[in-house]
Amino acid sequence: MTMEVVTESAGRRYDKSSHLELLVTMKRFWLLFSQTVTVLLAAYFVVATLKPEWLNRPARSGTVALLEAPASNAAAVPAGSFRLAAQKASAAVVSINTSQAAKNRPRSNDPWFNFFFGEQGNEPQVGLGSGVIVSASGYILTNNHVVESADEIEVFLNDSRHARAKVIGSDPDSDIALLKIELDRLPIIVLGNSDSLQVGDQVLAIGNPFGVGQTVTGGIVSALGRNQLGINTFENFIQTDAAINPGNSGGALVDINGNLLGINTAIYSRSGGSMGIGFAIPVATAKLVMEGLLKDGQVTRGWIGVEPSELSPELAETFGVKADSGVIITGVMQNGPAAKAGIRPGDVIVRVADKPVHNVSELLSGVAALKPGTAARFGLLRGELKIELEVVPGVRPKPRRPAP
Repeated sequence: MTMEVVTESAGRRYDKSSHLELLVTMKRFWLLFSQTVTVLLAAYFVVATLKPEWLNRPARSGTVALLEAPASNAAAVPAGSFRLAAQKASAAVVSINTSQAAKNRPRSNDPWFNFFFGEQGNEPQVGLGSGVIVSASGYILTNNHVVESADEIEVFLNDSRHARAKVIGSDPDSDIALLKIELDRLPIIVLGNSDSLQVGDQVLAIGNPFGVGQTVTGGIVSALGRNQLGINTFENFIQTDAAINPGNSGGALVDINGNLLGINTAIYSRSGGSMGIGFAIPVATAKLVMEGLLKDGQVTRGWIGVEPSELSPELAETFGVKADSGVIITGVMQNGPAAKAGIRPGDVIVRVADKPVHNVSELLSGVAALKPGTAARFGLLRGELKIELEVVPGVRPKPRRPAP
């Protein structure tokens, strides 16, 4: 016979046996919970000590714990990034190292000569520049001033390969040179359309400034058609604020798609470094020069044999010309193409082959673009008369090198 013990307290009834069973059950759960927590804490301590990277926290080595963003998808390109353009073009941009043998000075060993004039160095001269691979056959465009007078030219690719290069041809008037290397599987750059450029377009400059290694800088097109800078004979530069420094010469100016727009050539600087004013030869000009060098070994340009000057009120008054724009002719070579066509000193050329002419640079470029031996129409002002003449241009003579 089971005796049920019932007590009353505060108006409530309790079953004593059920109460004991409940206490035993709770004690078991508490023991299980405490054991589980103990095991987990021990495991956490072991992992935190031996494998802290599993917990995404730095090891105890005196470093500071940093909050890092989760790794993103490598294929995703951040908005506004020029990563793809840089990757596309950089492989075809090369570094060019040149060397020139030391000049043999006959009196360099004369102690009296060295006493009065100082020791003349006999060390070989080295140079640094950049270039752009434009053909799978190994043709490279660069600046003429990068390779001029060089005895040896070494080209270094972005994939660590290198090769000796030979000069196929050069054009000092445009400061373009064409090299060739003998390597297979060469990356090549895609030629863009420099004629479609507008001020404000974004561009990248790629080269090897100061020999630190290939570098990509960004900016915009600051101006177009820059001339009268005294850099080349035929100037039609793209101006950009993308950082261009010594060693960038001959490198690539590309658009946001990685297509070649120009060959980086010069900078305006008072310190030797970039001041945000750089100049590049349009790829359209470089392409024409390259085609001429490949076909004839030289660039053939038109020439008419005149001495042009910028039109000024003083010159206009001197020659009695009623003109507001154009280029005034102050001299005509005897028996030259212009003289044979009837051009005289004092004439103002306002058009060449139906293209308007406003300054000397435009006249030189317009005449140079003419095909020698093929007549072209020139528009002139002579006094108050408008005249049109047919001029048969000749071949522009090669520039004379200054005496050393």
